[in-house]
Amino acid sequence: MNTKHILFAAIFSVACGMANAQQVMTLEKCRELAIENNKSGAIADRSKDKAAYTKRAYRANYFPKISASGSYLYSNIQMTQKISEAYLPTFAPDPATGKLTPNIVVDPAGNPVIGPDGNPIFREYAYFPGMDFTVKLNNLWMVGLSAEQPIYAGGKITAAYRMAKIGEEIAGLSQQLSRAEIIVKTDEAYWMYVQTNELVKLALSYKKTLAELLRSVQAAEETGLKRRNDVLKVQVKMNEAELQLRQAENGVRLSRKNLCYVMGISLDSALQVSEALEVAGKDTMRAVDYSSRPEYVMLEKQMMLKEQEVKLVRSDFLPRVGVMANYGYTSGVMLNNSKLFDKASFSVLASVSIPLFHWGEGHNKIRAAKAERDIARLQQDNIGEQMALELARTLDKCDESALEVELTARSLEQAEENMKLSELQYEGGMETLSGYLETQTVWQRTRMDYINALTHQRLNQTYYLKAAGKL
Repeated sequence: MNTKHILFAAIFSVACGMANAQQVMTLEKCRELAIENNKSGAIADRSKDKAAYTKRAYRANYFPKISASGSYLYSNIQMTQKISEAYLPTFAPDPATGKLTPNIVVDPAGNPVIGPDGNPIFREYAYFPGMDFTVKLNNLWMVGLSAEQPIYAGGKITAAYRMAKIGEEIAGLSQQLSRAEIIVKTDEAYWMYVQTNELVKLALSYKKTLAELLRSVQAAEETGLKRRNDVLKVQVKMNEAELQLRQAENGVRLSRKNLCYVMGISLDSALQVSEALEVAGKDTMRAVDYSSRPEYVMLEKQMMLKEQEVKLVRSDFLPRVGVMANYGYTSGVMLNNSKLFDKASFSVLASVSIPLFHWGEGHNKIRAAKAERDIARLQQDNIGEQMALELARTLDKCDESALEVELTARSLEQAEENMKLSELQYEGGMETLSGYLETQTVWQRTRMDYINALTHQRLNQTYYLKAAGKL
């Protein structure tokens, strides 16, 4: 007895552990996990971060660029230059004007006296004894700070910044689109898992009904009330039911793995869904406007981006004005063993560049950019019409699936009633076994159609919400 009790307790503990290991998943929880773990969503997040950093980088072009520089030169080059001795002419002030005039010798007529070399003769000469110059470049170094500020760049900086800002907005919309697509995939996987679980329940119920019928027919055969042929008919249906059950169980396992894959968790995770297939409530907010869809807003942003591209191309052929300031220190260049440079200096440089003639390059590039803008506008109109058609199609699908659920539910009630009547008639000897088996098959098929209709209704609502931009 003690051994049996211990074995029972162990089995009970294992069963409880397995039950606790199963995760009960709601649709919202599955969506959250899928969005958190999906690689496409992570890529969209990083793309948005990249766009934000790019916008900040272009915004920096409005401010001065400050840089430090330094250089050092060592060279053993030595340059020597000799200036020979010479006699230099002199000048004397003119009493009448006060200006310096050449101190030349003049004749009585007041004309300059010309020497043998053809040059005027001066009254006095200054003697220059000559000089030797030696220049060395060793130990030359320079350090400095410079600042560059564009004043006018033809609108290039503003256009580039606006393009980066629009790119960040497009990246955010792409993130929303990726999120909506992940939700659609999650809903598909979730409701497929719910559907396969319902199909397993249906297969088990059908198999149980056939098993009870088989026991009844076998008992009747033993008493001689039924023929062997009737037992074989039920056994054939039992074999079909076994196959259908195996297919349904395989469908549950594969759909569970697919749901785990979509959520980004281990494929072997034990899951249990909390929702059941029921008739979905009708959505009273029937949207007929698709302008809130991320795809459509992205097209509008693309149009704005093309407008800025036109301005960016035009800026390459407009005047540019800039200014640069530099403050530095220079030391080195030895002149006769004395430093020629050993001081700080400040300088400012202003520059203006005006394009004059480029053989029509700028005009043609601007026209090409405008053509791309027009193409983007036409694509926006075309895709907008496709979105309108998609929205209308999803609305029709929602209406059709609602009607499908209503009709299959009615057919299921009729099939259940028909199967009960057939069972009573069969037990009363007024219905053949083949007829009774057929009513069971019809009930099973009708029940399956009802499950499929409920699944379609759930998925069509998701497709409608995505087409209307509500996900």
